[in-house]
Amino acid sequence: MAIDGYRPRNPEATLLYQVVAEQLETFFAGQQARDRTVPGFVEREFRDYLTCGVLAARGFIRVRCGSCGHERLVPFSCRRRGWCPSCGGRRMAETAAHLVDHVFPIVPVRQWVLSIPFALRYRLAYDSGLLSARLSLSGSGCFRFHLRCATAWPTTPVC
Repeated sequence: MAIDGYRPRNPEATLLYQVVAEQLETFFAGQQARDRTVPGFVEREFRDYLTCGVLAARGFIRVRCGSCGHERLVPFSCRRRGWCPSCGGRRMAETAAHLVDHVFPIVPVRQWVLSIPFALRYRLAYDSGLLSARLSLSGSGCFRFHLRCATAWPTTPVC
């Protein structure tokens, strides 16, 4: 298999990487000076983003083509889903491929969208109990709707 089309990404060259690398410590210090510490999961996301795809930071694997013998170093990724565009994009593509190949052909699908006002989104992001209660209410509402559809289905389709 030819590997001519593979282009290793260079995260250090992107504008996003440069801005985060340059301003991260200043941001954390500013937040701490205002007595508003950044949550640990947010700090981990940013710090792991700065090491994602960097050979010296996270490690790498050496791959070799069996037919031509060409070798390439492939850096490890951070595998985070919140901030890193590369890992988030990869996860999104993998999930979409799984759904298209293995789920959609087998089961009927209905999409539900939960819209939350911006002011409440920040509160839910930091209060896991409130988020859990909100998702539980939404899930039970969808379940009740489907249960109503299923029980009325032979005579009157409700959906």
